[in-house]
Amino acid sequence: MKHIYLNLKRFDVPVELGGVNRLAPIDQWGSYIVSHTQGALRRYDPAQVEFVQYLPEAHLLSAAAALTDHSPVQIGSQGVYRMNTAVGGNFGAFTTNRPASVVRAMGCTSTLIGHCEERNDKKGILAEAGVTDMSAVNRLLNQEIKCAQEAGLTVLYCIGETSEEQPQWEDVLGQQLDAGLDGVDKSRVVIGYEPVWSIGPGKTPAGKDYITKIARFVKERTGGMDVVYGGGLKADNAAMLASIDEIDGGLIALTRFQGEIGFYPEEYLEIIRLYLGE
Repeated sequence: MKHIYLNLKRFDVPVELGGVNRLAPIDQWGSYIVSHTQGALRRYDPAQVEFVQYLPEAHLLSAAAALTDHSPVQIGSQGVYRMNTAVGGNFGAFTTNRPASVVRAMGCTSTLIGHCEERNDKKGILAEAGVTDMSAVNRLLNQEIKCAQEAGLTVLYCIGETSEEQPQWEDVLGQQLDAGLDGVDKSRVVIGYEPVWSIGPGKTPAGKDYITKIARFVKERTGGMDVVYGGGLKADNAAMLASIDEIDGGLIALTRFQGEIGFYPEEYLEIIRLYLGE
């Protein structure tokens, strides 16, 4: 099974406010993306490839409402809170947080946990509190995965090393895997590898040999879990990533990096076509 994930980050923000949304008014943005991609994705065998689109919470309802019968698109949330509602227990004392139960009720079937931007946020909060043991981040993410699975969601769990951590990449990634996956149902988790040190303007992208090495390590460490490339599946690296047997898909974000940068559905579909070789 191949997995093609789309992380739409905060691409809903209009250009005049500093964002990259040139697609649609913000109240129609989520439904626009679903309605302009699901038809073309029907050409692919759902038994061989899945398509999950992770949206900011404000757009989950409109995106889910735009799904047609037997749509190839799945809707996902950009994370869940580490605690959840429970019958006979906490029924909603989670102001500002996103429990997995409401995500599921809004029509999601998957969630994204441990993205490098989420890890950075948690590290910053812990640092403000004077915590120096950043292994706590992995334990918090483990709680999120468990809440997601209890709510019936599948999980894309992201791991990755920074430039400072790269010399110890094996220890860093091993800890992220061991602690993050402790006690979870691995059959309902896909690992997304983000080489944080190579992501961003002016940085050298990770090469085929390095990505292959990491993917092999992850599979050996986890007993063969599916691994996708989370450093950005793009038009210019789709063929290279498709040639790596150990990589089972990719995570797409921006589709255009020059000019009117942003996410464009037609370019998203082209990246998929290039990766799947059709």
